[in-house]
Amino acid sequence: MTRTAIATPGEPHSPNPRARARSSPRTSRGRKRANGEGTIYQRKDGRYEGAAFVPTTAGTVKRVRVYGRTRDDVRRQLTKLLEQADQGIPVAAESWTVAKYLAYWLEHVVRPERKPRTYQGYESVICLYLIPELGNKRLAKLAAQDVRVFITRLRAQCLCCKHGIDAARDEPRCCARPGGECCRSGLSVRMVQSVHAVLRNALESAVREEVIPRNVAKLVKVTTPKYTVNRGLSVAQARQVLRAAKSERLYALYVLALCLGLRRGELLGLRWEDIDLDAGTLEVARTLQRVGGALRFVRPKTDDSARTIPLPPLCIGALREHRRQQFTERADAWPDWQENGLVFPTRIGTPMEPDNLRRSWGRIRTAVGLTCTRFHDIRHTCVSLLLHLGVAPDMVREIVGHSDIEVTMTIYAHTALDEKRQALAKLGAALT
Repeated sequence: MTRTAIATPGEPHSPNPRARARSSPRTSRGRKRANGEGTIYQRKDGRYEGAAFVPTTAGTVKRVRVYGRTRDDVRRQLTKLLEQADQGIPVAAESWTVAKYLAYWLEHVVRPERKPRTYQGYESVICLYLIPELGNKRLAKLAAQDVRVFITRLRAQCLCCKHGIDAARDEPRCCARPGGECCRSGLSVRMVQSVHAVLRNALESAVREEVIPRNVAKLVKVTTPKYTVNRGLSVAQARQVLRAAKSERLYALYVLALCLGLRRGELLGLRWEDIDLDAGTLEVARTLQRVGGALRFVRPKTDDSARTIPLPPLCIGALREHRRQQFTERADAWPDWQENGLVFPTRIGTPMEPDNLRRSWGRIRTAVGLTCTRFHDIRHTCVSLLLHLGVAPDMVREIVGHSDIEVTMTIYAHTALDEKRQALAKLGAALT
């Protein structure tokens, strides 16, 4: 007796039910994935999981898993992972957090390669801003959106409220006072830019070491500060400064600052062995800075800051007189004198605290009537006067040790204002 297959309602008739049962699982799952394409399967909780073997930064092969709500989500993640592997981009051998990598970067990249003052600044930014906000995030999963939200929150944050500055006052004036309004004393544009720059530099190092595939901080742009360039002193004011400084024991320091545009740290780190009065040359080889509570001699600010400068007669004369004066000071301070070979030490020969130079400069600028002029403006005065005298900007850059000609040209644009005024005055006279 021949058996006849009977189709149930709503189901197509099939002459071979066993064949239909064998084919249905293959149809629901789709084709079998080839070796190297990874695996996708559904978990018991309903989510989907994918896994594939990819190379790591340690030179090994690691099974990496991805997760998603749908099979397509997992397939897209797995495809991207395998595309990066085909391009030779390895995955991190270690599961870094942002805080853990920043600590590694400070110790193994910044400390041996940067100056102590730079390390100190980076460490401060990382401890105060980056780790509290981003430290717990996975480095590999840090996205540009995370960085943008962090920067936005940083701009809106009130430091007075965060650090309890107003609450520590004897009489609260803003946020800590009942019913008081927040003073909104946030970070400056320059500080926000610095925080972003530290994060960007750290992530760039992670990209170079193939810990992450790209630097997401580069995708986030921050506002740059607008600097107002002080044009410095006029020739008449510079002469008044030298006359007022004549009675100071550091008269030669002000002569070098005005004639050569040396930075404060460069002046205080200057040694007699760096100066050849007979040949009329001065070499900038180191600078004095306070780092971590101690005075240290470090390399100049940039590679271009290390330079040899010819000395004009005014500087040579001032230095010869200063050396004779220092011989007298050494004899008067003996045996307390501590020889360090410095050109501008304290009265007992030790390195001078950079901030202590402010007292001397305070007396001079008060005598001349320049109450708002900083000591660093003397350096700017040197640049402005050289440019005004017609010295080529690239020559000025080499004299003062600017790292970029753009800095010199920015100052040049301001010093050229008088020349523009004279040119327009001539045009106005011709049209009258």
